Amino acid sequence: MGDNSGKSTVLVIDDELQIRRLLRVCLESTNYRVIEAATGQEGLAAAAQHRPDVVVLDLGLPDMDGVTVLTRLREWSRVPVLVLSVRDREEDKIKALDHGADDYVTKPFGSGELLARLRVAMRHGLPAPEEAVFRTGDLEVDLTARSVKRAGNEIKLTGTEYALLRLFVVHAGKVLTHQQILREVWGPNYLDQTHYLRVYIAHLREKLEANPTKPALFITEPGIGYRLTLKSERDGG
Repeated sequence: MGDNSGKSTVLVIDDELQIRRLLRVCLESTNYRVIEAATGQEGLAAAAQHRPDVVVLDLGLPDMDGVTVLTRLREWSRVPVLVLSVRDREEDKIKALDHGADDYVTKPFGSGELLARLRVAMRHGLPAPEEAVFRTGDLEVDLTARSVKRAGNEIKLTGTEYALLRLFVVHAGKVLTHQQILREVWGPNYLDQTHYLRVYIAHLREKLEANPTKPALFITEPGIGYRLTLKSERDGG
């Protein structure tokens, strides 16, 4: 993917010229190649033609809603998508995430946060064999051996705790909505049982966080869900 210069390619789909210019300056200064599209249709065509490494997508496009672009893109591509939108309602964020977005940043935005989220989205988009050992901070998870260590010490988890942790590891860096997590871990009949989730997130924090009262791994996205941070996201690497 990308071009032959070794730069990662970012496709920006946004109808605001000023936003596209701002993103181009921000991204090109940090060695990304930028492709622009002003409509959803142009964006889908550009995605098919250029096969970008990551997409930055606005929701308020002139020809179709950004969620429609997401839905069509996900029919044939797993490219990481970062939604960048002025819409800040929880239901808009949840809808975008449920339709395949990897993350969601609201306008106005800080360039530092945007670049960090882009790096995380791109890491999430890389193929990672399940036999690999996952590490972030002092947490180590071996998905093959089903072993979990913190600071080198083995941690015992219940079956449900491990299933929840494994889901976060497989989608590390990605925001998972309450319903996504409940569906995957507990099943479709438990989509309203958010108290289950709160209890088990507390269990994981108690066992795996250095300071459970100030979690650095399992981050709450208020009203939306949770995210397992990657080390590079926290240390700026």
